[in-house]
Amino acid sequence: MGKNKKYALITGGSQGFGKLLALELSRYGFNVILVALPGENIEETATECRQLGVEAQTWEADLTNRDELLKMTAWANKNFDINILINNAGAGGTQTFHKSDLTYIENLIQINVMATSIITHQLLPNLLRQDESYILNVSSMASFSPIGFKTVYSATKRYIQHFSRALCNELAGTSVFVSVVLPGPMKTNAEITGRIEKQGFLGKIGLVTPEKAARVSIRKMLKKKPYIITGKRNYINKFLLSLVPPKIKMHLMTQAAKREIEEV
Repeated sequence: MGKNKKYALITGGSQGFGKLLALELSRYGFNVILVALPGENIEETATECRQLGVEAQTWEADLTNRDELLKMTAWANKNFDINILINNAGAGGTQTFHKSDLTYIENLIQINVMATSIITHQLLPNLLRQDESYILNVSSMASFSPIGFKTVYSATKRYIQHFSRALCNELAGTSVFVSVVLPGPMKTNAEITGRIEKQGFLGKIGLVTPEKAARVSIRKMLKKKPYIITGKRNYINKFLLSLVPPKIKMHLMTQAAKREIEEV
């Protein structure tokens, strides 16, 4: 089906940031494999990629389901030579921890931590067979501090940051380079836009368009930058956050997050 042609596999590739990453890769001439939940208009995104002159394959799967993950990776390994893996699929949200539904907590961990780890583990032998390969994991600026009301989310994104940096070091000397991108807030849909607006100044200070974030992410991944921050303001934010004592930083970020769930 696709043997002897290089493909980039993107999770969460049908909508939002994942779709923009897929389109940006298509502009570079990479064939793409889009992985997303059923019912997310994945074929529409695939068609847009094909209109840019590349091949596009699709696979619908629930990334919280281990068996479905393994079926997807087995299919990908059997049919394609993969030289780019982008672990973009992720779950977010803002809730009071003890009031959260247990399924919500499990999904955050399953998608943000387990799916990224399992997919990378299963596809890595394929990536290592290629002359030059890339892994890009999507973390978040929220990974720089514990954040109340984003208690699990910020912790899972910290995992992605550490996992990526460690794997990059482990794979030194191989054909695979690992990058992690830490996008600032992006208005990718109405729900996220509403949450950003409620955060006030702290939510908007690092705002970057998803289109720009996608362009920067792919360009720097291909330049083998291990640590990617999108937008000049977010470099400033990172520097300023490093100057703030951890307790104060956590308090400020928690207060901003709390505004997301307060009644207007």
